[in-house]
Amino acid sequence: MAWFKRKEKGITTSTQEKKDTPKGLWYKSPTGKIVDAKELEQNFYVSPEDGYHVRIGSNEYFQILFDDNNFKELDTKLESKDPLKFEDTKKYPERLKAAQEKTKLKDAVRTAVGKSKGKDLVVACMDFSFIGGSMGSVVGEKIARAADYSLKNKIPFMIISKSGGARMMEAALSLMQLAKTSVKLAQLADAGIPYISLCTDPTTGGTTASFAMLGDINISEPGALIGFAGPRIVRDTTGKELPEGFQTSEFLLEHGFLDFITHRKHLKDKVNQYIDLITNQPVRA
Repeated sequence: MAWFKRKEKGITTSTQEKKDTPKGLWYKSPTGKIVDAKELEQNFYVSPEDGYHVRIGSNEYFQILFDDNNFKELDTKLESKDPLKFEDTKKYPERLKAAQEKTKLKDAVRTAVGKSKGKDLVVACMDFSFIGGSMGSVVGEKIARAADYSLKNKIPFMIISKSGGARMMEAALSLMQLAKTSVKLAQLADAGIPYISLCTDPTTGGTTASFAMLGDINISEPGALIGFAGPRIVRDTTGKELPEGFQTSEFLLEHGFLDFITHRKHLKDKVNQYIDLITNQPVRA
């Protein structure tokens, strides 16, 4: 006799009664490792299975760096305009509006000041989710203003780069931000105020060509893509095969472009340790 016998044929469970797995409950890393989403969050959004650093935004970085996630955001109302009346498949204002509605951000960078291990720190953090973290006029202006705030109040400055490069919809105006931000960082250097650059995945284009590589110390997360043009462009331009691991943070560290690579869970300690050392202050525990 069969242990189980179906009394009725066909599927009898209604659609309303079906139980779906909640979205975001699991995360699959590029290496195929499956991680519980809550465990991933508790591990600083790093897969405990393979150490893969999941791409995160300013909300998560501020939570990691600022004590008790307590900070004051700077220049919150700055928004991009459309001086060039740019239009491709969509008008630029339409793209901006769609990005703002989707991300709940004003633009591709947020700047804030708060306590990190008990001392003030100014942080400018880019968000890749906003038009690929592209660097337009607002990004350059907010970074410049954050640098001014650091200069005026003599507070160390940190930029977290996560960008596809210059914003093509602003053309030459976007490229001008390379010079603007570089000048402000030079002013910090003249005043002896520390500037830390953190390159995350990806850091490319005009971002790499300006503030991302101008830190008193340049650091990165493991496995981040860092370069000016992408590997395919470099390969097609040079006509040569690229070395293994080309443009990864590990490759750049080996060739002297970075000072060190840090796991995200050690980021707050490493940044503040460097600040204490360069300012000749007792190292905080």
